[in-house]
Amino acid sequence: MKSNEVLEMALKAISDRHGEDTEAYDMRGISILADYYVITTAGSNRQLHAIANSIVEACHEHEYTDYRIEGTRDSNWLLIDMGDVVINIFTEEARQFYNLEKLWADGKQLEVKED
Repeated sequence: MKSNEVLEMALKAISDRHGEDTEAYDMRGISILADYYVITTAGSNRQLHAIANSIVEACHEHEYTDYRIEGTRDSNWLLIDMGDVVINIFTEEARQFYNLEKLWADGKQLEVKED
């Protein structure tokens, strides 16, 4: 899958589980680690894991196996490394604390439609 297709798959999975304030950044030509970075907020630790599970299920449906999850069951932040797309799922408090948006300020913020 192309990186933009992986991005769309992940954004749909996030939307399906009601991720909040989702932002995506196009970092092509800026970051050597990934083409796209995504950040979303979950209302609870339980929702955080539901969003991650939704992304994993979407990967399985599309036979996409190039992903890795960082974080634990008790984490307030999960990172899903999908190769050229990196997804960060936070609780609200953790997102405010880490403020990753500041790291990606040089990237182009993409329009994300939330359902």
